[in-house]
Amino acid sequence: MQAVKQCVCGAILALLSFAVSAHPHSFIRLTTQFIADNENFIGLKMRWTMDELTSADLLYDAGDAKPGDEIWKKLAAEVMANVLGQHYFTEIWHNGQKVTFLNRPTEYGMAREAHQAVLTFTLPLAKPQPLRGQRYQITTFDPTYYVDMSYEQDSDVTLPVALQRFCKVTVLTPTPGDDMLSYAQSLDKDDAPEEDMQLGKQFAQTVTLACQ
Repeated sequence: MQAVKQCVCGAILALLSFAVSAHPHSFIRLTTQFIADNENFIGLKMRWTMDELTSADLLYDAGDAKPGDEIWKKLAAEVMANVLGQHYFTEIWHNGQKVTFLNRPTEYGMAREAHQAVLTFTLPLAKPQPLRGQRYQITTFDPTYYVDMSYEQDSDVTLPVALQRFCKVTVLTPTPGDDMLSYAQSLDKDDAPEEDMQLGKQFAQTVTLACQ
């Protein structure tokens, strides 16, 4: 199942077997906070809350583990390895160019909240990026659209207080055409869209950071 191998939980999700038709099959709620230093954009602090079905195996493996137990570090490392393999499932664009990231997060972890697994990590930019008078666009998505990765509300993207004086964040949710919707709905759990199509990008929300 190529789509499963490329999704955020990789082999862990491959263990799940649920009879559904049409993409997506898994859902992750995103929250993101911009990180800045001396009016430079230096990273994103991300929080991914997985739906209960996606969380099932992870939480089963964790058992009754308490926060800070070694099993959480192991699970976080396994999931984070898949996230890094897909470049954090995130693209940042500035003046028509992709902004590059460091190959490793500065911190990451996994925890249980009720019946859901929550992955948190800091995505560091390879170089600080200027903010004054600049505009950035950020998307987070699974290219195969096996996993729906989205913000539930605009307030799930936040700025530190220091940036709120001269920067503004907006979240745009796309409206794919009927042909694209029909195509996504035609894929069952064993299907993968054409690799160069990046189906998930057609449904990805765009976060825009605009600074004066």
